This record gives sequence, C-alpha cells and structure tokens, in this order.
Amino acid sequence: MSAVNDNYWDVSIAFCGLNCRKCDAYVATVNNDRALREKTARLWSELNHVLITPGQINCEGCRADGAKTVFCSELCGIRKCAIEKGVETCGACASMDSCSLLGAIIANNEEARGNLTRNGRD
Repeated sequence: MSAVNDNYWDVSIAFCGLNCRKCDAYVATVNNDRALREKTARLWSELNHVLITPGQINCEGCRADGAKTVFCSELCGIRKCAIEKGVETCGACASMDSCSLLGAIIANNEEARGNLTRNGRD
C-alpha cells in the first residue's frame, strides 16, 4: 500500500472496517460498564437466537491484543480469513470488492468501506 493514514492502521478498525470503538462490547469493556454488558448480552442473544451472557461481553477490539467476544475470536469468518491471508485489514486484500464474507458489511456501512478504501484503494 502507499502512504499510511494513521486512522487506517489504528487497531480499533476491525479487519472488516468497522470501528471497534463504536461497538457496545468494546465500550462496555473499556468502561467496565455492567449495565451496558447486560443490555448488549440481551440484544445479541435475541438477534442471534443463542444465549449470550454479560460475562461474554468483553472485547478490546478485533485486531488488538486482549479480550475478544466469542464471535470475534472464534466465529467471525472475516477475521479468520484476514489472519490466514496475513493482511492488516480486508482493505489490503485484492478480493475485497468481490468477497462474499465482507459484502454485507461494506454494502451497508459507508464508514467501514471508507476505513478499508483509504490510501489509494478507491
């Protein structure tokens, strides 16, 4: 890649381009916010049709060292793929625009697409 934009390489930007700082699990973790963990666990349980407990709502970011939610650490196909390919984010992958794993995220989130397309990828 060409010149580096500091935000692009910020580890708070997930492999998929989402900003981890805006994720309720991240916010609850860094602020040690029990109420937000409980609220997030309820919502994510409903959305995913599985039991997610407040104790599972701990994450310091997809690409950062430290705690991750079970989804981020074990289930996220995007994260697994990026790690296998050795890319900093999906923005460094030649298959980004045709990726079926990433498609829904970048189609529905302009900020994520922007985070991935910085530095000449547009």
